[in-house]
Amino acid sequence: MKNKLSLRYYLTIIKSKTKMKPNVYVIGSSNTDMVIKSKSLPKPGETVIGGDFFVFQGGKGANQAVAAAKLGGDVFFISKVGDDSFGKKSIEEFKKHQINTKYIKEAQGIHTGVALIMVDEKGENSIAVASGANADLKKEDVTFLKKQLKKEDIVLIQLEIPLEVVNYIIELCHKVNSRVVLNPAPFQKMNDEFLNLVDTITPNMIETHSLTGVEVTDIDSARKAAQRLLEKGIKNVLITMGAQGVFYMSKNAEGHVAAKKVEVADSTAAGDTFNGAFATGLSHGMDVITCIEFANAAAAISVTRMGAQDSVPSINELDKKFLKYVYR
Repeated sequence: MKNKLSLRYYLTIIKSKTKMKPNVYVIGSSNTDMVIKSKSLPKPGETVIGGDFFVFQGGKGANQAVAAAKLGGDVFFISKVGDDSFGKKSIEEFKKHQINTKYIKEAQGIHTGVALIMVDEKGENSIAVASGANADLKKEDVTFLKKQLKKEDIVLIQLEIPLEVVNYIIELCHKVNSRVVLNPAPFQKMNDEFLNLVDTITPNMIETHSLTGVEVTDIDSARKAAQRLLEKGIKNVLITMGAQGVFYMSKNAEGHVAAKKVEVADSTAAGDTFNGAFATGLSHGMDVITCIEFANAAAAISVTRMGAQDSVPSINELDKKFLKYVYR
């Protein structure tokens, strides 16, 4: 109850826009998502007849940047798009959400990233991505952060951009003492020397298995996996477990936050909404458990509707639905 009352207080503060807060720097991919809804996902070699077709702005980095901004963060998005209509449309949409786009680069002769997504009647999805300009993001595109970042800033990164850039960013943040939140998706193998510099890691159950060798099926196995990640030097471990909620562990504490029970329409952006909300919560000074409550509530709303960025609730919507999605 204490954490939920604390969250009620923070929602009021965020809505008031009176409190100065650190910036949230989201560094990652920007895609155009092409989505087909079908009764079931196709098996290898199978063709299924789908229903509705949608085109959304997406990409893990972009989704998380939009989530952080819509939920009250002061967001800079660092990414690379193609010099094409998809890229221009993406930048237009970011600006609508009050995201600072001055560090988004346009790559010449390379297409903007594209994701082909299928969603079944249960809201489960399968995704294939053509990285395009995302794969062209280079270390020189982010060197400005050396002078830009402040100790109190939050840096949120994923793994849809080149791993050498991710590693460079982690090292850079460590040098200036900015907090790094790493969402290790899609999974790429990382050296422990870089994981050791991460403040918070947010894998799902599959990514946790890839990182630790522990198959996460329940709280006990999540605890075992989280301990292995702490042994790598990571300060905070958040394992997102879908309908089972979120398991959290640090050196001195652990806990479990239950998921909200909702009717799922599309789970595509649940993880991205969670991560963007979590980073925004940190920027407003929330403790980790309150951040998880905040992020859980936002993710619960997002899965009740189609799309990635369009499904993310605003801070005003989350506030209005507080009783349903936090106290429930």
